[in-house]
Amino acid sequence: MSARALGNASISFGLVSIPVKLYTASDSSSAISFNLLHRKCGSRLKQQYICSKEETIVARDEMVKGYEFEKDQYVLFTNEELKAFEEQATQTIDVTEFVPIDKVDPVYYDRPYYLGPDKGGAKPYRLLTEVMKETGRVALAKYAARGKQYLVMLRPSGEGLVMQQLLYADEVRPFSEVPLDTAEVKDGELKLARLLVEESSSDSFRPEAYEDEVRKRVQEALDRKVKGGEFAVSAAPKKGGEIVDLMEALRASLGKPRRAGSSKSPSSATRSAAAAERKPPRSALSAAEKRTASSRK
Repeated sequence: MSARALGNASISFGLVSIPVKLYTASDSSSAISFNLLHRKCGSRLKQQYICSKEETIVARDEMVKGYEFEKDQYVLFTNEELKAFEEQATQTIDVTEFVPIDKVDPVYYDRPYYLGPDKGGAKPYRLLTEVMKETGRVALAKYAARGKQYLVMLRPSGEGLVMQQLLYADEVRPFSEVPLDTAEVKDGELKLARLLVEESSSDSFRPEAYEDEVRKRVQEALDRKVKGGEFAVSAAPKKGGEIVDLMEALRASLGKPRRAGSSKSPSSATRSAAAAERKPPRSALSAAEKRTASSRK
C-alpha cells in the first residue's frame, strides 16, 4: 500500500525549484499505550483543568494563554496576538548551503521525513539525489510549517531523499557540561579493545536484525490477558556477572557468541591474538624462571 502524503512543498536552490511531497518516515502504530479508566465501571476518563485558586473546573472557552515573566507573574495574550507570532507557512524548503555529511553531528538530528517527487519533479529530484551522492554533501535548508521555522537537512537515502529536521544550536547542550574523569589507557588494553571491536564489526547496518525485545514480551503478555489467560511477563535474559578488572573483561568478551546485527564470526587471528594476550611467550617465562632460580641460590 502506498504511503499517504502529509503535504506538498518545493525544494528551492538558486533558480531551481523541485516540487515534492512529504511523507512520515516513522511508524508509531506499533507502540503499546494504555488509557486511564474509572476502576469502578471501566469507563475511560476525560481530562479536565482545575483553577488552582478557586479549585473549580474551567471550560475551554474560559481559558487564555499567558507568558510567565516572573514567578507567578503572567502577561496574557489573545488568540489573535498568538497567531501574529506564528511563522507564515511558505511550503518552500529553501536551501542555504551544501556541506559534507560527516560535518553534521548526529546529535543535532531530530525527526525524519521522506520526500518524494511531485508531478513534474521527477528529473530534478533525481538529479539532486545523484549529485549529493556523488559529492558526499547534504543540503541545509529552512522550512516553515505549523507556525514555526525549522532547520532541516536534505540527504540522499537509497534512491530518494530524506528531510531530516535538525535541532538549533541553542537546543543542544555542549558536551563540556558533562564531567569527565581522566584515565590512562595502556597499550595492552587498547590492543584487546581493538580486537573486540574488530570481532564485533559489520560492514553494514541491518536494522531488520534488531527488535524491541521488551515490547515483544509485553505484547505477548497482553495478548494472553486479552484472551483470558494468566498475566505473566517473561523475564528478561540475565546478564553475565560483573568483571571488575578491565583486562579480564576484555579477554572474557573475545570469542563470545555474536549478537544480533553482526555478520562476522571470530577470526583465527583474533582467537590466537587473544590467546597470546592471555599467555606470555615461552621465552619470557624461561627468562623469568631463570631469574627466580638464581635469586634462590
